Amino acid sequence: MTTFFVTGGAGFIGSHLCDRLLAEGHRVVAVDDLTTGRIANLVEARGYSKEFTFFNMDIRAEGLLQLFERHRPEVVMHLAAQSGVRPSLTDPAFDASVNLMGTLNILQCAVETGVRKIVYAASGGTLYGEPRKLPVKETAAASARPLSPYGISKKVVIDYLSFYERHRGIEYTALALGNVYGPRQDPHGEAGVIAIFTSSMLAGATPTVYGDGRQTRDYVFADDVVHAFALAADRANGKLINIGTGIETSVNEIYRKLAEIVGFAPQPGKGPLPPGELRRCSLDNALAAEALGWKPWTHLVDGLGETVAFLKGI
Repeated sequence: MTTFFVTGGAGFIGSHLCDRLLAEGHRVVAVDDLTTGRIANLVEARGYSKEFTFFNMDIRAEGLLQLFERHRPEVVMHLAAQSGVRPSLTDPAFDASVNLMGTLNILQCAVETGVRKIVYAASGGTLYGEPRKLPVKETAAASARPLSPYGISKKVVIDYLSFYERHRGIEYTALALGNVYGPRQDPHGEAGVIAIFTSSMLAGATPTVYGDGRQTRDYVFADDVVHAFALAADRANGKLINIGTGIETSVNEIYRKLAEIVGFAPQPGKGPLPPGELRRCSLDNALAAEALGWKPWTHLVDGLGETVAFLKGI
């Protein structure tokens, strides 16, 4: 049995990860400040009783070290973040406070308590900036220029992880995630067009498509992403690895597919494209197959169907 420390554990991806690790027989300690995470996401995890512990805590808090000292995790799954592009443009200092200083707090706690490895949720949709070639490979990160403070902070953390590996002996794997979607995604946040469109359609409201809708993303299902985290606990040390499908899907196509599933007839509303948004993105996943033994297995239509079914039920 391994003890895992999951930051952002009550969040959309983090809660699914807690469920997966517990189902595999591990012990999980989760922290989340509940800014975007929800206690309701932890219903399944709380059913594991003593094997699961949750703390409502900011990753920047001084008390974090006490949790590390008490529970002595072997692996940290670091998903907690300020995860919005637009908020980072408005308040870069807050973005850096959470994503950089919060991460440094975790890294220092890890050093002081003998953590073996950190698996980090990087952002494949922002850290590469506007890719010159698609699907983008991990080697593009070295010369990338992110378009937002959020992307910058996600890129910089990888350099910190490399430093802590060389000088403090902590292994790491950074997973550059595509646009993750699936059950439990917050339909009221900015980072989930699938959840936003679906919740609007189910409520009979017309969603807004920003820009011309031809901008593309690499949409990857939450369960597939969780599988990558689980594999990375013991593999791919010292590597940045893309976790995506390698397929570009436009916002317009997402709208059409969801409208068909929901049975929604109206055409979308239109709005201006926000600043800091990429035009196109897809992630080369060859290294994920080689270093992790990972590949995506959920087809987009199937994943959309599961997401719609979940949002219908809440």
